[in-house]
Amino acid sequence: MDHPDPSTAGLPVQAPKQTLPARWVPLPRGLRWQSTLAAVAVVAGALLAGGLLLLVTLESDLVAGTDSFLRTKVQDVAALIQSQDAEEASIAVAATAKKDPLVQIVDGTGNVIGASEPRLMTTPLSPLRPAAGQSATDKATAPALLGDGDERYLVVLGVNDEGSKYWVLAGRTIQPQADTVRIVTWFLLVAVPVLLGVVAWSVHFLVGRSLRRVERIRTQVSRIGAGRLSQRVDVPATGDELQALAATMNSMLGRIDEADQRQRQFVSDASHELRGPITTLRTGLEIAGSDPGGGTWRDMSPVLAEQTRRLQGLVEDLLTLSKADDQGLSVRREEVDVDDVLAAELRRLKATSRHRLAADLVPAKVLGDAVRLGQAFRNVLDNADRHAARTVSVNLWASVQAVVVTIDDDGPPVPVADRERIFGRFVRLDESRSRQQGGSGLGLAITLGIVEAHGGRVTATESPQGWCRFEISLPPLVTVHSPADVRRRKP
Repeated sequence: MDHPDPSTAGLPVQAPKQTLPARWVPLPRGLRWQSTLAAVAVVAGALLAGGLLLLVTLESDLVAGTDSFLRTKVQDVAALIQSQDAEEASIAVAATAKKDPLVQIVDGTGNVIGASEPRLMTTPLSPLRPAAGQSATDKATAPALLGDGDERYLVVLGVNDEGSKYWVLAGRTIQPQADTVRIVTWFLLVAVPVLLGVVAWSVHFLVGRSLRRVERIRTQVSRIGAGRLSQRVDVPATGDELQALAATMNSMLGRIDEADQRQRQFVSDASHELRGPITTLRTGLEIAGSDPGGGTWRDMSPVLAEQTRRLQGLVEDLLTLSKADDQGLSVRREEVDVDDVLAAELRRLKATSRHRLAADLVPAKVLGDAVRLGQAFRNVLDNADRHAARTVSVNLWASVQAVVVTIDDDGPPVPVADRERIFGRFVRLDESRSRQQGGSGLGLAITLGIVEAHGGRVTATESPQGWCRFEISLPPLVTVHSPADVRRRKP
């Protein structure tokens, strides 16, 4: 039984160390380093493949030239053997007395009977013995015979002369070719790393310079807060994607700034409009509550009811505009008789208006929401009734291109400079009169949202007789080619 070491008593037992498995070193996450590594890898692969192809092609071309030369040489000697005899051919070969190319004639017993170099008379350069008319290639070195260590490329051709077998061997040094391939190899080994270094530095520098512009844009955008939306980023005059990115960023910031200003103005106007009826309701309730007899409550009841209806209308209008802003305005898609919807709104207005109403309607159909279209017509009709002097005129006509509703009143036309602004929220060209007559400044803005949700458009213009005109144009469902072909109706 083992006894514990008293010197280690009471000390915590340490677990044996575990060797963690080796992990791959993660690649740098920066775009600059990733681009550099990718470029180096691609260029290295291309250079490696190109270098190998170059070396193989170079060596093949150099050897092919030597092979062609030697084949011509052995064929010439073979022709000489067959035309005369081996002895005459041997004398002719010996007369060349050259070390390059080397030529040997070997007889059927394996003896050298002729050579271009006396020292080659002892031993054949190659043991290859192809059949008559066939050739073979070999490589050999002959340091003992010639006193050098050059490697030679050999071509051996078999010859048959009247039953006697001979072989003609021709060899030529390939040392220059080998030296050339070696030089090119060393050049590639030295040049490729240098070129890769240049590529890596160039990509790292160029990508870094581009990313510095991106980082500058990012920094500038990060400094733009809710209260500094009017600021813009610098647009580099580079004529590339960075310039387009900066321009797009500024365009986006401009839209955000414009939307923020509209929202702020909308909140300010909405709070201002809501403050009036809420204050009236609160004050009326306080006054009525302080009268124990209840007489003040009966007197204030119509005022409070009117302010409640006004407040309710404002809230509903604000909700409608909010849905239109969020692309959430509920518009059903069904066949709608525009003349019926417009006639119903004209009957409603005729019951309450002090002005003369004139209408000329033709049957027309559109694809849309009858309730929403009625709301749009009602807003424009109420606006015309508020500003008319004596007469409100409504016309509905249809063509192949559109169903058009014109609502005219004999009041002054909207000034040209205000014909787009009039469809903004809480816009009143006559502030005191509109507020006194109950206009909230939201009706035309709601009409614009409803008409645009139906794929149409609404404009403020002037009628031929100089009256104020609002024109609503909607895509037709059933076209009417001529108003004379249909039955006109009046509300």
